[in-house]
Amino acid sequence: MRTRSRAEYLGAVTTLRTAHTSELTAAELRAARALLDEAFDGDFSDHDWDHGLGGVHALLHDATGALLAHGSVTQRRLLHNGRSLRIGYVEAVAVRPDRQRQGLGGRVMGALEQVIDRAYDLGALSASDDGARLYLARGWVEWKGAVGTLGPEGPVTMPDEEPPLLWGADLDPAHGLFIDWRDGDVY
Repeated sequence: MRTRSRAEYLGAVTTLRTAHTSELTAAELRAARALLDEAFDGDFSDHDWDHGLGGVHALLHDATGALLAHGSVTQRRLLHNGRSLRIGYVEAVAVRPDRQRQGLGGRVMGALEQVIDRAYDLGALSASDDGARLYLARGWVEWKGAVGTLGPEGPVTMPDEEPPLLWGADLDPAHGLFIDWRDGDVY
């Protein structure tokens, strides 16, 4: 009789896959949405889900094929100091609650950061207080300047908005960040 290794017992045998939304099956999309609903304790809206679609997903599965962690990066536009920047905006990052604090979120973020480094001018995301610890430890930095959006009626400053975290950015905080408008949370 073969005894299971500690890694197998803990379900640590994992597979990381990146794929565009168009390459995911309906079952994979349902599994990702279910994971996000579970990880966010039902506080993950249809707008939040929509924001995570149309880009590259990082999916981490255990040896049985169960989805353990997910994140995606989608393209957005950011105006800063007279320049329009193509940014990789990180969305829908979650780890199954019973597998949190085991490095799985870091593996997902590593895959998404590679996508950002290869395809975008910089990365951005909006983080919860708990999530911010992960991102800051990985080298993401908090934006110190003003933020706003290019709303349907023109530029709108958002003084009460939490500043985004940025990846690979060397921007001047004397000039605000204006991100493209979208339904739901703008950042």
